Amino acid sequence: MKDARYTALAEKLVNYSCRLQPGEKLLLEITSTEEALAKEIIRAVYAAGGQPFITLDNERLQKEWLMGNGGISEQALDMQARWDAARMADMDAYIGLRLKDNLYDLSTVTDAVNTSYSKHYMRPVHFDLRVPRTKWVVLRYPNASMAQEAGQSTEDFEDFYFQVCNFDYERLSAAMDPLLELLNKADAVEIKAPGADLRFSVKGIGAVKCDGLRNIPDGEVYTAPVKDSVEGEITFNTPSPHQGKVFQNVHLRFEQGRIVQARADGHDQALQAIFDTDEGARYIGEFAFGLHPYILKPMKDILFDEKISGSFHFTPGNCYQETDNGNTSSIHWDLVHILRPEYGGGEILIDGELIQRDGLFIPKPLQALNPENLARV
Repeated sequence: MKDARYTALAEKLVNYSCRLQPGEKLLLEITSTEEALAKEIIRAVYAAGGQPFITLDNERLQKEWLMGNGGISEQALDMQARWDAARMADMDAYIGLRLKDNLYDLSTVTDAVNTSYSKHYMRPVHFDLRVPRTKWVVLRYPNASMAQEAGQSTEDFEDFYFQVCNFDYERLSAAMDPLLELLNKADAVEIKAPGADLRFSVKGIGAVKCDGLRNIPDGEVYTAPVKDSVEGEITFNTPSPHQGKVFQNVHLRFEQGRIVQARADGHDQALQAIFDTDEGARYIGEFAFGLHPYILKPMKDILFDEKISGSFHFTPGNCYQETDNGNTSSIHWDLVHILRPEYGGGEILIDGELIQRDGLFIPKPLQALNPENLARV
């Protein structure tokens, strides 16, 4: 029997997130063998008068491709990037439907190959083309593996998934406007919490609200620090998956914007390899508030975790074009810290004013973003 939740989500992706117009071309990239939601997306594209194109992949095949014969060459990556970049350049919109059967499928890909893949494939195809030049949105597909990482039964997780993904993003968008206005005028930001003491400026960078147009689930407002302004240190209290590994208790210390010290439980060498990818990997490209009222705990999936209510993320690597702080990199790694009381609490101050305490906004114009208000029907 057809599940109406799939149809509703597909229509939201095509008509709201991508705002697909008649005659436009959309690339649907499916990192799985999933069909139910993919079929609904294809139908929604046709219903909007667009033309869908499809590409299929999975991480087990990708691992063989990357690691076969001792590791893929830069020349092969450059060639694949040229082909895929040419296709991406023809597209008006992009939907990435990603399913992970096993979070650790890529864990045996070496640091050197991951670095080469980021530089020679991800940057030219996605950072240089897909992100700035298409109407794009990416999402996960709910499966037993995701449910297990979230600590839920498959059925309960599926209900959670559709509650989160089919949220009323237009209402969220309106509630974001006062925070957007504040960040657009802001200068000094201070974050004080157990394990966190950060200071930086966002003066002149600007801010962007993420209200369902780029990620599903969505729910963040982001800016970026002035590149050389970050001072202090932080130990992130949320596990973070990256390149097939899960990093715990990532600790970073900053001087003049640069990461000068980094460590993580059990993965110090892999962590150093990430930050040695290029010079930009040691600077921060994004600072964002997580705002989704139904996402309350980490589940080792960054598309969900970066939206956790009462959290912020601080992102080593490439900045976004809309909040350009001059930092370029082949990586963009969202590291999440939760400020709600059960995670230790904390405060965020902007230009000396207390904006958020223990994950809740204090100024009255921002209180509509607190979960009890956003989740209210």
